[in-house]
Amino acid sequence: MAAQSVRLNTTASNLANADSVSGTAANVYKPRHPIFEAVRAQLAAQGASESQPAVRVRGIYESTAAPSQRFEPGNPLADTNGYVYAPAVNVVEEMVNMISASRSYQNNVEVMNTSKDLLLATLRLGQG
Repeated sequence: MAAQSVRLNTTASNLANADSVSGTAANVYKPRHPIFEAVRAQLAAQGASESQPAVRVRGIYESTAAPSQRFEPGNPLADTNGYVYAPAVNVVEEMVNMISASRSYQNNVEVMNTSKDLLLATLRLGQG
C-alpha cells in the first residue's frame, strides 16, 4: 500500500506540473517515476522460516526525456529567442498510471478488510 501511495503522489505531481513552463531547458520540471523492488519480508515476529513477498520503493527516477520547446515570444518566461520549455509529461499515460495505482491500492485495502473479517469470524467460532 505504501508503494502505491508513492506511485499516486508522483503521478499527481507530474500531472500538476504538466503545464508548467520554464525559460531554459535545464530548469524545466522533470517527470518523476518510482522504481519498485520486490523483496521477501521475513516473518520474524512469528518466528516462521517462511517469507512473504512484498514491494518497496527503491527510489524515485527523474526522467531524462527532452522537454518540448514552444515558440511563445509574449510569455514573460521566454528566452531571448522567444521559446519556453515544457516538461515531457504525457498526460494520458499519467492518467492511466493514476487509475492503475488507485485500483491496486483499492485491491490492497479490500484484501486487508477481507482478512480482518475472516479473523473475526474465526474468533467467533469459539463463542456460543
